[in-house]
Parts: sequence; structure tokens; C-alpha cells
Amino acid sequence: MSQLEVAIPAFKEGEWIPIEYTARGIDISPEIHIAEVDEHAISIAITLDDVSHPLFKNYNHWLIWNLPIVSVIPKGVPKGKTSGSLDGAMQGVAYGKHCYKGPKPPLKMIHFYTFTIYTLDTKLDLPIKSTREDFFKAADGHILQKATYTGKFQSRRK
Repeated sequence: MSQLEVAIPAFKEGEWIPIEYTARGIDISPEIHIAEVDEHAISIAITLDDVSHPLFKNYNHWLIWNLPIVSVIPKGVPKGKTSGSLDGAMQGVAYGKHCYKGPKPPLKMIHFYTFTIYTLDTKLDLPIKSTREDFFKAADGHILQKATYTGKFQSRRK
């Protein structure tokens, strides 16, 4: 099996997430490039988690599943339970309820945010109120590939 490759052109791995992709800016999802997708993949899913949250481990900001197999997830995925522009992909319940909700750490703390991209051998039949935990239960045994891409953000950074 090939290694899934992921890139987010707006920022380099481990670097600062530009403000437009945060809740301190216009709060839109960044463009995500995906390569080396397994030939058996049927759908793509993405989670965005604050991996440095002091109270809630892997605090989920975004959950989207049943994305079509594409090489580019466009910038600014529309808010809503389903996305007609992405072949009916569904967005669950996270910090962003049925939408992308970007970084917004309190005070001047630096937080790290990880986008995790999964390829699956099926489309998932999940209710729209599903959470990250529901996604993992349904996806168990169906994940073909997984890749992560991390950025950092600090509110009021100069």
C-alpha cells in the first residue's frame, strides 16, 4: 500500500496557520492537496483537532466524511450538514457544528492543530449529528490510509 501524501499550500507542515483559516480571521477551511490515494479507496474523511488543548485531548474542530476521491479539497468548504459541491459529503458535530471551525486558542497560548486525512473503502452511513467518536466507530476496519498535517496558531500573535 502506498503512503498517503497530504499538503496544505497555505502553510508548511508545523508552521503558523494564516489567520484567514482561523476563527480570529474569516474562518474558512484551507485547500488540501491529497496524493497517492489507494486504488481501493471509495471516500475521504477529514478531522481537525486541537492536539494541545489543556482540558480536552484532541479537541475536535471539524469532522467531514464521504468526500469524493479527489486530489484537491477546495478552500472554503461551505457550512452545512451536506455539501452539494463535494458530492454530498457530510459534516458532523464538533466545535464547528456542521462546518469547519478554525483555531481560536485563548489568550496568547500557542496551540497545535492537526488535520488528519483518511481514505476509506466505503462511504459511511452516519447520522448528521455524528461526532468524532461516532466516526471512528463506523470507520473501524474501513480506513485504508491516514496522513496528518499540523500547524500552529496563537491568538493576538504579532
